[in-house]
Amino acid sequence: MKKILQGDNLSVLRTLPRAFARLAYIDPPFNTGRTQARERMHVKSAADGERVGFGGRRYAVERLESPTYEDDFDDYISFLMARIEEALPCLTADGSLFVHLDYREVHHAKVALDRLLGRDRFRNEIIWAYDFGGRPKRWWPAKHDSILWYVLDPKRYVFQFDEMDRIPYMAPGLVGKEKAARGKTPTDVWWHTIVPTGGKEKTGYPTQKPLGVLERIIKVHTEPGDIVLDFFAGSGTTGEAAARHDRGFVLIDDNPEAIAVMSKRLAAWDPEVVETTERTNLVWDPKT
Repeated sequence: MKKILQGDNLSVLRTLPRAFARLAYIDPPFNTGRTQARERMHVKSAADGERVGFGGRRYAVERLESPTYEDDFDDYISFLMARIEEALPCLTADGSLFVHLDYREVHHAKVALDRLLGRDRFRNEIIWAYDFGGRPKRWWPAKHDSILWYVLDPKRYVFQFDEMDRIPYMAPGLVGKEKAARGKTPTDVWWHTIVPTGGKEKTGYPTQKPLGVLERIIKVHTEPGDIVLDFFAGSGTTGEAAARHDRGFVLIDDNPEAIAVMSKRLAAWDPEVVETTERTNLVWDPKT
């Protein structure tokens, strides 16, 4: 199953089948209080170009139209929790929920999720650390996000330890050749670069998250053939990570620019794109 659903996620979630997804991952707006945008440009060699590069070569720059969205909420936690509550029935009994936030709201979300699900269903706060972007001189630069992991059943959930990608030892000479070659188990702090500015992975969509982070989550917390739900789908990273590892996906977003980016990005997997309304009746067989 590979579906992209365009519509308000609160309304769409209410129409989805029950217990069809093994995993829900969301990267909602962070409530930054500003318009989110990512500048895109096309650069080509030109004798009278405005930019000067290596060896004195000049380049002309064409700035491209880029997707944007407003990231400012009067009552952010109510906005977020209403959608999470509607999503929970979509998860299987052994399913997991991952909520990706930053320092602005993660502490409020953690308290709200503990109240909704119970503290016994909380498993980890994963710190995704990176090292790019601006560095202010009046406070410590914020270079990490938090990903909260909850399970529906603390005694029964998917955690495929052997599917975990290993990471290099910082001092391989201290552990022996065999251990050094195998690498070590990641902890709850994940060092991973952001999406490279000039990389093939980049879609131009603001706040796009790297494939490597989503692939780790999906490989460990689902099995081949499972379905992954993302109801703040944005650029479609969750869908690509799922499809690359033989999982299905259901992606929801109401931004037409996001739908266009996802449709192009995921075209190789031929997803069904559905424009939903309040009267849309979404019924399908999760096994197909």
